[in-house]
Amino acid sequence: MRRFQRGSILSSVLGIVVCGALGGVAAWAVVTLMGWDGTFAAIVAALIGMVVATASWTALTSLLRMLRRAR
Repeated sequence: MRRFQRGSILSSVLGIVVCGALGGVAAWAVVTLMGWDGTFAAIVAALIGMVVATASWTALTSLLRMLRRAR
């Protein structure tokens, strides 16, 4: 494995963890705010978490690529 690939993989894993945590916190906040619990709340939280995590991953990736081009 080349040296720059290792850094790329580590930054991707870090980005996945950060975006996943952001999605989880957002989902938990929405479900708690609505006062929902049980299976329905878990399904809604999973959907919200996946949407937020995907959107944040897309936004952060686009931002980093744009900043890299600006150099």
